[in-house]
Amino acid sequence: MTHRTRQERDSAVVVGAGPNGLAAAVTLARSGLRVTVFEAADEIGGGVRSGELSVPGVLFDHCSSTHVMGAGSPYLRTLDLAAYGLQWCRAEIDLAHPVDSGGAGALYRSVARTADGLGPDGPAWQRLFGPLAADAEVLTEAVMRPLLRVPRHPLRLARFGLHAVQPATLVARRFRTEEGRGLFGGVAAHLFGPLTQPFGAAIALMIIAAGHRFGWPVAKGGSAAIARALAALLRAEGGRIETGTKIRSLDQLPPAGTVLLDLAPAGAAAVLGDRLPPRIRRAYTRYRHGPGAFKLDLAVEGGVPWRAEACRRAGTVHLGGSFEQIAHAEREVWHGRMPDRPFLLVSQQHLADPGRSAGDIHPVSAYAHVPHGYRGDATAAMLAQFQRFAPGTRERIVAATATSTAALERDNANFIGGDIIGGANTPLRLTMRPRIALDPYRTGIPGVFLCSAATPPGAGAHGMSGHNAARSALRALGRQ
Repeated sequence: MTHRTRQERDSAVVVGAGPNGLAAAVTLARSGLRVTVFEAADEIGGGVRSGELSVPGVLFDHCSSTHVMGAGSPYLRTLDLAAYGLQWCRAEIDLAHPVDSGGAGALYRSVARTADGLGPDGPAWQRLFGPLAADAEVLTEAVMRPLLRVPRHPLRLARFGLHAVQPATLVARRFRTEEGRGLFGGVAAHLFGPLTQPFGAAIALMIIAAGHRFGWPVAKGGSAAIARALAALLRAEGGRIETGTKIRSLDQLPPAGTVLLDLAPAGAAAVLGDRLPPRIRRAYTRYRHGPGAFKLDLAVEGGVPWRAEACRRAGTVHLGGSFEQIAHAEREVWHGRMPDRPFLLVSQQHLADPGRSAGDIHPVSAYAHVPHGYRGDATAAMLAQFQRFAPGTRERIVAATATSTAALERDNANFIGGDIIGGANTPLRLTMRPRIALDPYRTGIPGVFLCSAATPPGAGAHGMSGHNAARSALRALGRQ
């Protein structure tokens, strides 16, 4: 073996500096590889970037804002990211879900406190989520890996699976009050798909269990702190990051034995070209993306005047009304129709991290679920949802910044059609993505792997797709 060949074998390249690309790079660097990361944008972070949008001193997250699965990530928990500036902050109430009667379901880190606030639904909530929350670390370790393998704790995973395979509509029957059903339904809507489909409850069960165990935190100083911490750790391990470099072909990359792509499948197919085996190229180019998101960032004087007191103390608020209204809106979006009352995920990060505000002007960010590639303006429908549960919101808005599905894709090429979750959450893709394979990270090209949110376990600022792909690459090198 020549010196050059050995040098190539010990070198790795990662394309994309989002949380998955950075997590992959750190994993490889800590295993002794010389790692270089190439990022097309001038700033690292991908879905975890932050900055001022309108009012000076008011800090917004450009995409991902509340990090349930980031705090619960089996990989990130092994890293001392606090030493590199990452600090998790939590609001008094993690999540609130208002209903038209003026009340709201409230989710606290404590299962018991959450149950106490749900009245008649408290015992059902305790029975369902008490055991799942107790097993949250085991569940995240199992569910955030490829599922086609023997789990370490099969019996505990089976208990979760018995509920997870059900549609969200079936699990919701456990709850009788509007507050309880709405609270569950709002989290179930994170599926970005029909709540009637098999496995439709899986995401809600996992997020709620993780929320009870780890909370729904934000990163102090903005979500960009996650990327900065990972980048600082990477550099401490000898890795390099080059921004403003768009990779269109493998031929642009320096010689390396290992290449990881934090790209959507179509983007990976474009970079890999004719090197891709035909069957894998077909899987990548035909990969189905999910509904889109329309983002509205509001600078609000005095905060949102919610009717329900719980919403005034909650870091995250779900706006969708009753469970049935949420299910209807999600079904409409899935079938390409814009609902009159879209589901909204609202982030009030300043309640956990006051430094994001400028005096009494606070950042309030909201995503609406909209059809894939939606070309309309969802602003009016979103503000109507705010007015529905917080009359007087419009009068407090100092500045508003709307970001369409097309603008999301221009800003991040992985967000195809405004899809911020890395692919349609069909029953098959919830378990195997982006294709049916024992090792979904392999591209069929020796030494080249896919590590984006289109691979297991999917969306979130948890870095697990990148870490899992890096481990697959290390196994191929005989280093694990």
